[in-house]
Amino acid sequence: MPNSPSPDHDQRLKVLLKEFFEQFFLCFFPDWAARFDFTNIDWLDKEIFLAPPQGEKRQLDLVARLRLRPGAPPLAKDVTDLVALVHIEVESRESAAALRPRMFEYYAHLRRDTGLAVLPIGLYLRVGLDGVGWQAYEEFFWGHRILCFEYAYVGLPALDGEQYALGENVLGVALSQLMRVPPERRVELVAEGLKRITQAGQSDWRRMLLSECLEAYSNLDEQQRQRLQSIMSSEQYAEVRPIMMTTFERGHLAGELAGQRKAAIMQMEARFGALPGAVKQRVESLSAEDLDRLTINLVKAESLKDLHLED
Repeated sequence: MPNSPSPDHDQRLKVLLKEFFEQFFLCFFPDWAARFDFTNIDWLDKEIFLAPPQGEKRQLDLVARLRLRPGAPPLAKDVTDLVALVHIEVESRESAAALRPRMFEYYAHLRRDTGLAVLPIGLYLRVGLDGVGWQAYEEFFWGHRILCFEYAYVGLPALDGEQYALGENVLGVALSQLMRVPPERRVELVAEGLKRITQAGQSDWRRMLLSECLEAYSNLDEQQRQRLQSIMSSEQYAEVRPIMMTTFERGHLAGELAGQRKAAIMQMEARFGALPGAVKQRVESLSAEDLDRLTINLVKAESLKDLHLED
């Protein structure tokens, strides 16, 4: 089984989805991908109160405002502006029950506050259901259904991980280890996924996001990591080695503070380019605790200033 998703893992997926938003639709909702214009996405920072003004405060995971392509089917008779919202919630619990009423509450707030059509999508990390489909939230009064709200969902554990790992969609490759993967094929599919990510023509930063996600959820034991290292050392994977740092290598680097600093510098250079000498010196002087914090914050940082490494 993949690693149990944590809040840090949820953040990893939010960053990944923002970077590969069009690929998300092409991977799981290809019929809809042609309806949206992904060239100019406005990401909304949505914080809502479920029972204003003193109720519980919630931060929605991802809310994108984007235009529809010319000729896309109308959303409703009263929609005149070709702009819509897509709301995605990443759910890491082992049950879908808690998300259903929340999706309705979030939809109601977004629809009321913006006046725009809203497409709600739940991304389940530990609940499979039918893989890709629609979930319903219903409310009843004395046996009479007074509300039926539906939202689209992707249940990763029910999908065929091998199919996505060997597919052309790089986001599907990165998420494949959260899907159904035969235990005896897990190592080979990680290696093949890293190779496909390397050959996909992505920037260094995007390759790092994809490969880090793939490796983070592979949950390889020591024997499997050694097997992965053996595979990656073969000539067939020669082009992958200079770019990707395998799970096995990361595990060994993390064992020593110097190696951990080296890994952090490599990841920052992959995202921000060559680092000034002063920044490298600051990283070299970080304590083990501060270095761990830097590694976590690097996932969502947009500049060296966000990491407090540059004035």
